[in-house]
Amino acid sequence: MAARVVNSAAQDIGSFIRAQREGAQVSLRQLSKLAGVSNPYLSQIERGLRKPSAEVLAQIAKGLRLSAEVLYVRAGILEDRPQSAFRDALLGDPVLTERQRQVLFDIYDSFCRENQAAPTETASDAGSDIRHHTDFDEEN
Repeated sequence: MAARVVNSAAQDIGSFIRAQREGAQVSLRQLSKLAGVSNPYLSQIERGLRKPSAEVLAQIAKGLRLSAEVLYVRAGILEDRPQSAFRDALLGDPVLTERQRQVLFDIYDSFCRENQAAPTETASDAGSDIRHHTDFDEEN
C-alpha cells in the first residue's frame, strides 16, 4: 500500500514536471543541463520511476523558472497553502531567490496565524482611542 502511494506521488510530480517543461518549450536535454541533473535521471523522474529529493526538485524548479514551493507541494513535501495575491506576487517575482521567498512566506504565515488568533479589530477601532494633537489643543 505505501509503495503504491509513493509510486503515485512520483508519477504525479513527474507528469507535472514534464507538463511544465513542455509548456516552457524546453527539451529534456536542456532542462537536464539547466538543472544540473543527468538526462537519464530526469527522464526517470518524468516517467514516475524515481521520486526526486527536495534538493533535486529545487534544481529542476530553478531550471524551469518555477518556485520550488510549487514542486514541493506537488511532491507532497509541503502542504498546500491557501491562495493569496501576496503569494502569487512572490512566486512570480524573478528578482527574489528561493530562500528570500521562503522567509517572506514564513513571515506572512506568522502574521496570518497571529491575526486569526487575535480578536477582530478594524482599522477604525484601532485608531478610536488615539487623540490627534493639533495647534488648537495647545491654545486651549
